Amino acid sequence: MSKSILTRRNVLQTGAAAGAGLALPTILTAGSHSGYTNAPTGSTVTLGFNVPQTGAYADEGADELRAYMLAVEHLNGEGDGGMLNTFSSKTLEGNGILGKKVEYVTGDTQTKSDAARASAKSMIEKDGAVMITGGSSSGVAIAVQGLCQEAGVIFMAGLTHSNDTTGKDKKANGFRHFFNGYMSAAALAPVLQARYGSDRNAYHLTADYTWGWTQEESIAAATEAMGWNTVNKVRTPLKATDFSSYIAPVLNSGADVLVLNHYGGNMVNSLTNAVQFGLRDKVVNNKNFEIIVPLYSRLMAKGAGANVKGIFGSTNWHWSLQDEGSKAFVKSFGTKYGFPPSQAAHTVYCQTLLYADACNRAGTFNPCGVGEALEGFEFDGLGNGKTLYRADDHQCFKDVLVVKGKENPTSEFDLLEIVEVTPMEQVKYAPDHPMFAGGDLGACNPGA
Repeated sequence: MSKSILTRRNVLQTGAAAGAGLALPTILTAGSHSGYTNAPTGSTVTLGFNVPQTGAYADEGADELRAYMLAVEHLNGEGDGGMLNTFSSKTLEGNGILGKKVEYVTGDTQTKSDAARASAKSMIEKDGAVMITGGSSSGVAIAVQGLCQEAGVIFMAGLTHSNDTTGKDKKANGFRHFFNGYMSAAALAPVLQARYGSDRNAYHLTADYTWGWTQEESIAAATEAMGWNTVNKVRTPLKATDFSSYIAPVLNSGADVLVLNHYGGNMVNSLTNAVQFGLRDKVVNNKNFEIIVPLYSRLMAKGAGANVKGIFGSTNWHWSLQDEGSKAFVKSFGTKYGFPPSQAAHTVYCQTLLYADACNRAGTFNPCGVGEALEGFEFDGLGNGKTLYRADDHQCFKDVLVVKGKENPTSEFDLLEIVEVTPMEQVKYAPDHPMFAGGDLGACNPGA
């Protein structure tokens, strides 16, 4: 065996300690840093899974936890290996991360930024978590991403769809696998134009926080560019459960389209209220009244039931995809839990594998080495086809799915159908696009 191969193996096994003093490839130079936050010293490494276990997005959080536990099993060599078998990078062999068994701790974000930061801080300072991941709210993601930047650990974002996460609030220690509001709009607009025409009047109801604001901005810009008129934009509180008072004014506004920039339980409730008010049966401006849900999930569709039939939206991933990675994940998840995974489950499972793989490729848990390994990383085999983690802003680019509620579902899980797979190139944008301006990625912080 050659000396170079032995050197590489030693680096992979011992991380930063073995990297010191060696002439390493660029990707491994970060391993020579003198120290970093929560550097593992024993035979295990701890990851922090920070998800909404209570609040409006608790269903998403429950599915995230299921996927995290499955990812840990696969990384530790248990189960059928899932997407370890289809991932184009082949560093993950079921022996943990860098030979260390993976352990984890959990926290409840409560879908509140302060609570999410507090639980992440506890996992870093008390439990020794070397990476934090999770969440189903962009407000939470941005808050925790900032904390992880300050603490010197990697943040692998969960469900965060706001443009700001990798725009004005981007951080060097943070990475996002989920798509964003701009991408949803870029994928949806051509489909909406083909189906509903270019002469429409749209009324927006929008969750009043960073995700809602940027989703509204993105959809409004994309639909106005194709000829639609925006009648009104109304903000609604995240804690709202009854949207009747917000739906009633739509009836007299002259709008013939309602855009629900809501997610999770908010979307279930607002859509239900809209249907109860008879909006879907109205004819306005000689056109059938339509409702659009820009960001969908299977869990939301299940909660809204028959109300989602025929309603268009976008999603990051869907369990009906037939690529080898998606099929492997659906099989593993379904075998363990008895039902198919949501996009929330898929996203965080991928984030866990991508972090582990980056550690192995970098030969260290040092966040700066891990960041180098993720920046500009191109891969396949994790669903949605070929994927890029852009170095400029740490945004993931891949194909985006346009979906609509099925008219004749065959089960409680078969509620959405894919109507178009939008190619990555159609949803790409320049790093300095105005909707993403104002932020500075900054430098990686290794912490200690």
